[in-house]
Amino acid sequence: MIKVEWHGQRVFEAIPPSGNRFIMDAYPESGGQNKGPTPMEAFLTSGAACSAMDVLQILEKKRQKVTAYSVEIEGERLEEGPYPRPFTKLVFRHIIEGVDLDVGAVDQAVRLSDEKYCTVIATLREAPLVTSTFEVKCTKK
Repeated sequence: MIKVEWHGQRVFEAIPPSGNRFIMDAYPESGGQNKGPTPMEAFLTSGAACSAMDVLQILEKKRQKVTAYSVEIEGERLEEGPYPRPFTKLVFRHIIEGVDLDVGAVDQAVRLSDEKYCTVIATLREAPLVTSTFEVKCTKK
């Protein structure tokens, strides 16, 4: 279970089972203080990191020497207007540098991550059922 605690205004702290906490915030124009990524930025970042970790592990097994690696994510959203404004398309661009990299090995690693190993991307594709519940705790004046 991941817990998300409010720290005032639009600042929230995520507390995952690993104990590696991080802060999320809103843009200043939406009442935030710019203390961390927005929830959508954190969401997209998790997909990029998940896939990149897979790709690196696959390339290491193929004895490919990676010297630099980044992932850029571009998303298309519904036009400004009523909420929600979900992404309708995501493109993960892997930029990999290395010594004598085998293009076929890189292609296979990216494909395997995208189609088989990355749990975040697989979850996006499955469009899981999402439900919400609530609990109210009242204090006495």
